[in-house]
Amino acid sequence: MAKSQKTVANMIAFDEHHQEVIMPVDNKDLRSGDLILIKSGDLVPADCKILWGHASVNESIITGESLPLEKHPKDLLIGGSVLADGTVKAQVTAAADDSALANIVNLVKQAQGEKPPVQQMADRISAIFVPAVIGIALLTFIINYFVLQDFTDSLMRSIAVLVISCPCALGLATPAAVAVGLGRAARNGVLFRNAKSLELFKDIRQVVFDKTGTLTTGELTIDRFQTVNDSITEEELKRIAFSLEKYSGHPIAKSVAAAWKTKNDIRWATIEEIKGLGIKATGKEGDEYWAGSYKTASALTADNTHNVYIIKNNELIGWIDVKDDIRPEARSVVSYLHKKGITTYLLSGDSKIKCEQLAAALGIDKVMAEQTPEQKLAVIESLSRQAPTAMVGDGINDAPALAKATIGISLSDASQIAIQTADVVLMNHGLKNLPLSLGLGKHTFITIKQNLFWAFCYNVVAIPVAAAGLLNPMFGALAMGLSDVVLGINSGRLFVKKVI
Repeated sequence: MAKSQKTVANMIAFDEHHQEVIMPVDNKDLRSGDLILIKSGDLVPADCKILWGHASVNESIITGESLPLEKHPKDLLIGGSVLADGTVKAQVTAAADDSALANIVNLVKQAQGEKPPVQQMADRISAIFVPAVIGIALLTFIINYFVLQDFTDSLMRSIAVLVISCPCALGLATPAAVAVGLGRAARNGVLFRNAKSLELFKDIRQVVFDKTGTLTTGELTIDRFQTVNDSITEEELKRIAFSLEKYSGHPIAKSVAAAWKTKNDIRWATIEEIKGLGIKATGKEGDEYWAGSYKTASALTADNTHNVYIIKNNELIGWIDVKDDIRPEARSVVSYLHKKGITTYLLSGDSKIKCEQLAAALGIDKVMAEQTPEQKLAVIESLSRQAPTAMVGDGINDAPALAKATIGISLSDASQIAIQTADVVLMNHGLKNLPLSLGLGKHTFITIKQNLFWAFCYNVVAIPVAAAGLLNPMFGALAMGLSDVVLGINSGRLFVKKVI
């Protein structure tokens, strides 16, 4: 898992003339105190502190926060996060083995090591059944010999008991159903890491969701906007915003520019991006415009709840809010879980306000926000002690919790460490196959019970018949084979059975 986070870092060194030299090195070779250069789009190679420069940093894979964070000199960067915009020079504060990411990996290993093995029902029955049948065969021979006084007939009856008894049906009851269940799951885009995960779904009473990238798409779109000046129309606000934001590489700016793209944009006399504030431009008529964070508008309004503020000639003319879109299937999935009597939780590192808004929109029962990976692990551990719990997540920060849950579920476009930790991977980039996973788990277990019941009833009826001499070994062998056929047909029903 740790290998999947390997990356190349640009280490800053100095030659004999005290000139900076950039040396590409493996991030595993970085040590505390090393100087590194991180450019826009780069993965932060190690935990470090900014010495020079400003940047927007996407830490969603670590913290769950969907919006990029502005970072300035003396701020800390977390290894594994992504520099969305800007360039910084930083000093490494922790070697790779001691980084926040490495600690998460260690938590994953610890959680995985504590998972108890699940005993197979058929194994316990077979351990009793086989010696019991041998004992019944010996007893059949002894009783028939004393009653009939005929060695050959007594031996044939005891052989018939051995032939007609079907331990193979008991042995096949579980793997046959599981094989069909796993096959149908794979055909529909649900990948199980092992058969135990499929069986464990039958007990799930709680499902915990991560927020960013799990219930939401992880892509920013415009939520609301408003003009606050009567002289500016909504169309003019859009035109100004696009003309400014198209020059910025910030994720919020990109979402605004993509949504309001127009050919009738403003041609600026000057335009400048000021890190940590926003875009500043001057029109050909001398008007000054800003599109920036609350810092640019703090002297003009006390409302600091919006993402982008549009200013013209030191006057606020409008604001824009962006949001991380909810996955279209999220509502139906949560509704399905409620119908099945399953309690739902939202567990995220994102802000409490955003989490509560999302939970209210989807009808999620309980919210736990602003959680670190360690806190997420503790929450899942506590919930799993109360009742079997499934955790659905996609980020590095979810990996320890995924490992600790009764069943860890990841999405196909999740981080590599989350996929490797999860017991189940939902393909097709979404949650829509989660109900199928639960349904297959439940009906696979029902099929296993039906198979075991059939195998048990068959043996209860067939063995006394053979012991009484009503069935010779040849017909016993035929009956034993037919019992396996019945078991196979019942297992095959899982391919077409309605499970949701």
